[in-house]
Amino acid sequence: MKRLSMLSALALALAGCAAGGMQQSTTNLSATQCRDLTALKNHAPPSRERNLSELAALERAGYDPSKWYDPYYPDDLHAAQRQVDRWYQAECPQARAD
Repeated sequence: MKRLSMLSALALALAGCAAGGMQQSTTNLSATQCRDLTALKNHAPPSRERNLSELAALERAGYDPSKWYDPYYPDDLHAAQRQVDRWYQAECPQARAD
């Protein structure tokens, strides 16, 4: 009986680990970010709001502009830009319309 309860506890623990590691179906870009990124891609005049929206997306993709000395710049910025572009293609309806 003790072995059965140990096995069930182990099975529950493993199920919890597996469920915790699953991808959530959340989006990475907000509707505002999609709109602002579309405007920037279509050469709309930059604005403070658009720039802050793009910066927030880059930060979500892992870019940290606050570092005083960044030995990986500009590679880390380019990697974040590529990630944001992938999110844009996957999540923004404007990208699918083009």
